[in-house]
Amino acid sequence: MRELQFILVLDLLFEVFTWILVARFLLSWIPNVNYYHPVVRFIYRVTDFVVQPFRGILPPVGAIDFSPLIMFLVLRLAYSLLRRILVILVLQWAMGG
Repeated sequence: MRELQFILVLDLLFEVFTWILVARFLLSWIPNVNYYHPVVRFIYRVTDFVVQPFRGILPPVGAIDFSPLIMFLVLRLAYSLLRRILVILVLQWAMGG
């Protein structure tokens, strides 16, 4: 079923994005990170548009930025809801209803 394969691809993309967010969160713990390194720049460029709205909800504690963690939790909940809706729609479509 192509529809279920689509959901599996979304799951994979979500997992990859989640690990990139984890990397961003862990980078905030490392002192003297070279923010000009191409890998670090990629991580920040890919995640910044999602993390930015959550910036300022909790102030940083020392050098640790908790906004990726808050965003991670919200993203997990939102994706879980979206995935359930997609699975229900696919199953209803497959059953002809």
